[in-house]
Amino acid sequence: MKEVSYYPGCSLEATARDYEESIQGAAELLDLKLVEITDWNCCGATAGHSLDHRLALNLGARNLALAARGPQPTVVPCALCFNRMKTAQAELLEDDAAVTDHIKALGKDYDRVQVTELNEFLTTPDMMVLIEDKKVIDLSGLKPVCYYGCQGQRPPKITGNPEYEHPTGLDRLLRALGCDVLDWSFKTDCCGASHSVARPDIVFTLVGKLYERALQVGANCVVTGCQMCQANLDMYQTEIAAELGREVYLPVFYFTELIGLALGHQKTGHWLKRHLVSPRELLSAVGL
Repeated sequence: MKEVSYYPGCSLEATARDYEESIQGAAELLDLKLVEITDWNCCGATAGHSLDHRLALNLGARNLALAARGPQPTVVPCALCFNRMKTAQAELLEDDAAVTDHIKALGKDYDRVQVTELNEFLTTPDMMVLIEDKKVIDLSGLKPVCYYGCQGQRPPKITGNPEYEHPTGLDRLLRALGCDVLDWSFKTDCCGASHSVARPDIVFTLVGKLYERALQVGANCVVTGCQMCQANLDMYQTEIAAELGREVYLPVFYFTELIGLALGHQKTGHWLKRHLVSPRELLSAVGL
């Protein structure tokens, strides 16, 4: 069994429990042990780093110090958490003068931590071979567009992503599961993230464009690995459909849910029941 350190982040213990459950389910099927970082704290997204830079740096330093004690890589499912950890790591390797002595005492092996976004880790060649070997259900009939969002991709000098404008990992994974993955030009556009609270008008504009383009290319679902993206696409579909003046039915899956479905996990239906836009009609229509 392969072991990796695991930083779940705050929202996976609350509004994104479906994502967390599907991650654990997929890991179980893949003989992957997710070693949760002991006593981790919030990464500082989204308000922390914009209000107090020193606070954000210390939050990141503490998480990295704790992560350095565990097996590597350190896998992070949340794109915002991933971005904050990578940003903190880059700054700390240059200068950690702003870090408190209390947190420095936990350790300063920041460079030991291999911060890796979950979708990147599960689409490495070794993991792809394992997933394909364990597949028991072909997901043909699903025509997704892959929506990576922006936080896991940019800025490339921080994320280290060479495909920051046109990532392909999820595309390759879903094709291996049998999906008819459709190409589109909005893979890494912003969904508005937490602006859904303060500026829903901005989110409606951004998400409306995503719906329009996804429907234009013929998608029957959207697949993502970011819970903020999933929430904004899933939560406001009815309202945005009204603004667009057309019917919109696009279930929004986490890619780990589709791994679970293709590998025959018994609790897949339980995860999907948490979605506001039920995928039941789509899955039934394509024989899944």
